[in-house]
Amino acid sequence: PAFGPCKLLDYELEIGVFIGANEDAQTNELGAGIPIEYARQHVFGLSLVNDWSARDIQKWEYQPLGPFLAKNFATSISPWVVTADALLPYRCNAETRAEGDPQPLDYLLDDGDQTTGGVDITLEVLIQSEQMKERGMEPFRVSQGSFKRMYWTLQQMIAHHTASGCNLQVGDLLASGTVSGPERESRGCLLELTWDGSANDPKPGTARTPIVLPSSEERKFLADGDEVILRGYCEKPGRARIGFGECRGIVLPAHQG
Repeated sequence: PAFGPCKLLDYELEIGVFIGANEDAQTNELGAGIPIEYARQHVFGLSLVNDWSARDIQKWEYQPLGPFLAKNFATSISPWVVTADALLPYRCNAETRAEGDPQPLDYLLDDGDQTTGGVDITLEVLIQSEQMKERGMEPFRVSQGSFKRMYWTLQQMIAHHTASGCNLQVGDLLASGTVSGPERESRGCLLELTWDGSANDPKPGTARTPIVLPSSEERKFLADGDEVILRGYCEKPGRARIGFGECRGIVLPAHQG
């Protein structure tokens, strides 16, 4: 091991859920979980989240500690919180599991959640390097996916998070984890987007095909001066398009000393 600044910085495209409560919501006091059938009543609204990740540090510390310094240095969120009521027209069924894939345990399985627990949000990631800005080039879209492809619903995440008695508070923010689809162009972080290795060798920095920016610069991970832009929106025939605003962040050089 060596001590120093991150050399393999990454973004993670995620959806954030802000916790609220209405008059019909079951209280979640310390020691009492939120049953899956009541979980939606605790969803106030959603936002975009960039869970910045130091992949080289994560690789070193996650066994046996799990991610710690690799995750605790920065989180960015979008300027808008879109309420659960506004997202009702864009609710959809939960992701269909592959044949032979085990069903969730009873505490995470609810018929209503399976039919309307998903949310159809189109998600995009764009990168604009410092050189691109200097040359007047627009941000370049590196991926596009959909939140409806998530393996677990937000309600399942809330039910599981509180199953051990953790009491959520109004205003708490939970993040979904990286939103990635099965196609390369729908992967929600550079670790996955550039990875070409086997399933048994998902190691940062190895077996990678870089993305090529319009400036001919290559990226396996982020560089100083890169701006990462997350976009999310819902659209449906006969309905107004709803956006989350842009979640932006620029990578600055590491502090010296």
